[in-house]
Amino acid sequence: MAGGWARDGAVSEQIEASISDELARLKARAQPQGESRTHCADCDEPIPEARRTAIPGVKLCIDCASDLQVQNQPRGGINRRGSKDSQLK
Repeated sequence: MAGGWARDGAVSEQIEASISDELARLKARAQPQGESRTHCADCDEPIPEARRTAIPGVKLCIDCASDLQVQNQPRGGINRRGSKDSQLK
């Protein structure tokens, strides 16, 4: 249901285009390559066979990979402490 001057289905097309763009961006990211390790490069815990099969070239166990992902997330630059009035000035 599009509103205003937009034709019917325009919103759905925009959503589908956004999803396609994001999927293309994720596929373009560098993926591990080569032979998967049997043990984690950080903690030396065994890496399950299912993970090694699903992600060729995997070097980290699930716990170490998720810890690394959390560390690399950018923080927001929004001042959340300021009052609404101070942000409008």
